[in-house]
Amino acid sequence: MKSFSWLNIKWLVPLLAIIISSLHVTHAATELDRIAVIVNDDVITLRELDNRVRDYAIQLRINTANPLDLAALKKQVLERMIQNKIQLQQAARLGITIDDVSLNRMLTALADSNKLTLDQLRSRIESEGMDFARFRKQSREDLIIKQLQQRLVADKVTVTDQEIKQFVTTNSDSQNNQRYRINHILIATPQTAKPEDISRAQKKAARIYQSLQSGQDFNKVAINESNGRNALQGGDLGWRAANELPESFVQILSTMKKGEISKPIRSASGFHLLQLVDSTTGDQTVEQNHARHILIRTSAELDDDGARELLSKLKTEILDGTDFGKLAQEYSQDPGSKDNNGDLGWADPGMFVATFEDVITSLKPGEISEPFKSQFGWHLVQLLERRRHQQTSSTLEAQARDQIRKRKIDEELRLWLRRIRDEAFVDIIDPNLQQLAKKSDG
Repeated sequence: MKSFSWLNIKWLVPLLAIIISSLHVTHAATELDRIAVIVNDDVITLRELDNRVRDYAIQLRINTANPLDLAALKKQVLERMIQNKIQLQQAARLGITIDDVSLNRMLTALADSNKLTLDQLRSRIESEGMDFARFRKQSREDLIIKQLQQRLVADKVTVTDQEIKQFVTTNSDSQNNQRYRINHILIATPQTAKPEDISRAQKKAARIYQSLQSGQDFNKVAINESNGRNALQGGDLGWRAANELPESFVQILSTMKKGEISKPIRSASGFHLLQLVDSTTGDQTVEQNHARHILIRTSAELDDDGARELLSKLKTEILDGTDFGKLAQEYSQDPGSKDNNGDLGWADPGMFVATFEDVITSLKPGEISEPFKSQFGWHLVQLLERRRHQQTSSTLEAQARDQIRKRKIDEELRLWLRRIRDEAFVDIIDPNLQQLAKKSDG
């Protein structure tokens, strides 16, 4: 955002250069960590960029056998860092932070998903050549960005009853029960694209399509060329239900064979190329969660820290043997569940707000969450049971709401990221990076 004057930049760059140069000392002499890019009133240094490229290179060598194009990787990492810097600036203005408790909970969940302890996760990361302190810092920033996107994009997405009705009606078609595993390349156009911008993007998409048809590896080309959020994962979007995807994508995917690549597809974001990796008929059952919770709302007498501390105290009491239901009856401020020992009953996907559902999904049966905040207040949740259940009309409606919402969030997030990137002041200082950026426009 252009919230500063050119006068500020004149003193900001040399001042930051002086500060940075005073902080990085080698055995022989002071080493200047040069500024690579100015992003609004902040900077990205060459050392920061090199560290991030090194970390991504380590991850990609683990996850793919394809040789890395380090220049293309650096271009993608730089753009990701610019976007993240813009979002972190917005988060700071809104007062969004992640405390150590929340960060440790996320890292513990990551370790659990890999059947590791937190210490084993740290050892694994360091054994692969990555700095754990840098990994921890990046994880905190990722959580901050996720909260920002939730507040500014996801929470503003609505799903109407008419949309749900239409989903349920069309979902009887077997095609809409399909799930697709997709690789994706986006050649983006600016939010206020001029005819020449569209023409340039269209020609680039056509060139990429021809290179893919001639045998170029899709994942490698995605890393080299894509402007999509999954570019650094080789464009892998994972498994998506048909109703989570734009209709224009589904129409093309339904006619494709495994391994086939689509011609460029035009959208408001730019031009898309899809590779169908696999497809399957959707499961006619859904995963339901049975949970209970204690809700504490903040007030003039009880702020966020107080609510979290109270729930932490209650969790300790529960772990020491106090009945969860008894404490829910005494403390919970959720009128719909407190008289039932905090019991929420069996819930289909999409029945709770995203923050609440994400926490429940991360728990194992019997496990109790750390205190966390949603738009309704602070929660302590225990997952009691999990099961697969045959879809009914109500589960179809809940599924419809969830899938439509995911599709809308994905579309809105893509447009929002493009808008804040276009509105930001970004000045690439380093000459080598300037050349790299120019090559990416071809």
